[in-house]
Amino acid sequence: MIENFRIRVFRAVAHHLNFSRAAEELLLTQPAVTQQIKALEDEFGVPLFDRGGGHITLTVGGKALLPFAERIKNLSDEAIGAVAEAFGQQAGELSLGASQTIGQYLLPTFVAGFRRTNPKIKVTARSGNTDEMIEALLARQIHLALIEGPERRKDVHIEPFMEDHMVLVVPATHGWANHEVSLEDLKSEPLLVREFGSGSRRVVEQALSKAGIKTKDLILSMELDSTEGLLSAVEAGLGVTFVSRWAVRNQLSLGTLKVARIQGLKLSRRFSMAYAAGPAPTGIMATFRSFLLSQAMEIAPRRIAKTPAS
Repeated sequence: MIENFRIRVFRAVAHHLNFSRAAEELLLTQPAVTQQIKALEDEFGVPLFDRGGGHITLTVGGKALLPFAERIKNLSDEAIGAVAEAFGQQAGELSLGASQTIGQYLLPTFVAGFRRTNPKIKVTARSGNTDEMIEALLARQIHLALIEGPERRKDVHIEPFMEDHMVLVVPATHGWANHEVSLEDLKSEPLLVREFGSGSRRVVEQALSKAGIKTKDLILSMELDSTEGLLSAVEAGLGVTFVSRWAVRNQLSLGTLKVARIQGLKLSRRFSMAYAAGPAPTGIMATFRSFLLSQAMEIAPRRIAKTPAS
């Protein structure tokens, strides 16, 4: 059974509640999405979306249809998988979400490694901060979320798959470059941080708090919503920041940034996969989970410049 295309379009619009974003996901134009929704509404004889007031919401009919659209998608995936399994293969679609550090620096390598042994599985991915990916998981917009930092929610299962270390990054000409400094020294420098909801920010704040440093004691000079933004700001001399060792390896190799070690501060964390609470993953999700647990460290990029321990 192959999913009806109009139902697929409806599902995308229902998840995003935005025609433009649905069009981007489906690689269609917005008028094409609108046309498909209009045809589906004509078929049912009722409106499925309320477009009034500048916002899109599901009508009573749309809300009634959505659970069936989800079931049709799942049944379609099961059918494709069953046919592939009959020939000793796996097929279907795996939708992943990744927090920004993982999504930008590690996910492409993971997906490429997974696809080499599972060529018939289509993998789609999206990224955002940790909180956004957990919300997408609970909204069933993705199957698995790869996140950074501790996660406090109880409605998802969290399973670590590899360790990460965060380092303090400073401009190449900074007096701290390749030196050890004290926790007290950190209070005197402008600190660049990620936005609220970022797993990286939570890890840093918790580690500093454990070491006796309160946020109010720091000079938080700028808040940015991407790791690349943080690194660019450090290169421009706007302050110092904490990032994953994976994120800064290119700049360290080029010598545009340096690291400093802070005495008495441990900044290690685990990258984890998150999936909905309940039974363990099965099918394609289980295959990817096993792949990540057994091979993540083997296929992760190795070319990292040597830095002081953090």
